[in-house]
Amino acid sequence: MKKHILLACLLLISTSIFAQINKFEKEIKAYESQDSLSMPAKNLRLFFGSSSFRLWKTFDRDMAAYPSINRGFGGSTLEEALYYFDRMVLKYQPAWVFMYEGDNDLAKGQSPEFIAQEFVDFSRRLREKLPNTKLVFIAARPSLARIAMLDKQKDLNARIQQIVSKEKGCFYIDMQSPFFRADGSLMDDVFVEDRLHLNEKGYQLFVKQIHEFIQKHP
Repeated sequence: MKKHILLACLLLISTSIFAQINKFEKEIKAYESQDSLSMPAKNLRLFFGSSSFRLWKTFDRDMAAYPSINRGFGGSTLEEALYYFDRMVLKYQPAWVFMYEGDNDLAKGQSPEFIAQEFVDFSRRLREKLPNTKLVFIAARPSLARIAMLDKQKDLNARIQQIVSKEKGCFYIDMQSPFFRADGSLMDDVFVEDRLHLNEKGYQLFVKQIHEFIQKHP
């Protein structure tokens, strides 16, 4: 009887973990369906990450001068970015991977140290599978909804900036300081109603940082 209870518990735990990791499966399959109709060319800039990419409604217009594809999905984390690496990174054979992850990871209670190590794992996998592909980490940006996480965001960004500085083919875009005024206060007119995601003005700041980076690294 105890054995049956134990097996049932293990099954429940494994099912829960599977569901947690695969909660974005519907979004990923939608991208795969889209690719089956028109597969993007190789050697593009791949934007891969969470909702700051997924909700970027003007992506095609903003990135028209720089051939790119957007594969942002939900409120993803680096754990999920690693999980979907083959299906959402490897198959595209991109020249560049622009990553926005880490913010949701912190919100879920993961430490900056743990997230930074996952970034190292992602970078290592990319280097092994696509040695000519460059990786750009877009720093975790602040928000009114997560202002209490600001110190942890700064810690995470500093850790990854240090990692990137030592790795060939890895880069870092500061996406934190542009959202603060000269007096040090966080802008309050760059977010939608949830105080987390960006409005049009917020995306103008977001795009400006990315464009400046690309222009420096054509």
